[in-house]
Amino acid sequence: MRGLDHKQSSLFSYTHIEDRIAPDHPLRRIKVLADMVLHSMSPTFDSLYAEGGRPSIAPERLLRALLLQCLFSIRSERALIEHLDFNMLFRWFVGLSMDEPVWDHSSFSANRDRLLKESVMREFFGGVVG
Repeated sequence: MRGLDHKQSSLFSYTHIEDRIAPDHPLRRIKVLADMVLHSMSPTFDSLYAEGGRPSIAPERLLRALLLQCLFSIRSERALIEHLDFNMLFRWFVGLSMDEPVWDHSSFSANRDRLLKESVMREFFGGVVG
């Protein structure tokens, strides 16, 4: 018997994003490695950011997003932000909830430049690859 093609989507979802990622997905192991390196870099991040002011993109999220850009050969930051907006796997890896808005590409670039000047990226990528 042929099933019906329902067009109505649910208004709410009660499934945790963690349950949607396959237990043996390769990004799970990479995320563990990346999080270990990021945890060790926390004092460095603390020294880069001011005590007050407007909150910026968390450096941990920014670096995880840049790692995705490298791993999946995403051609630009604008395309990366677009992927983060609709790809549940990418959202999970970066640490974004399903309802959380994705950053503007120009804000992303400005925050990336700050980390690039401080050679934080070299330390992060070196730690993950090592």
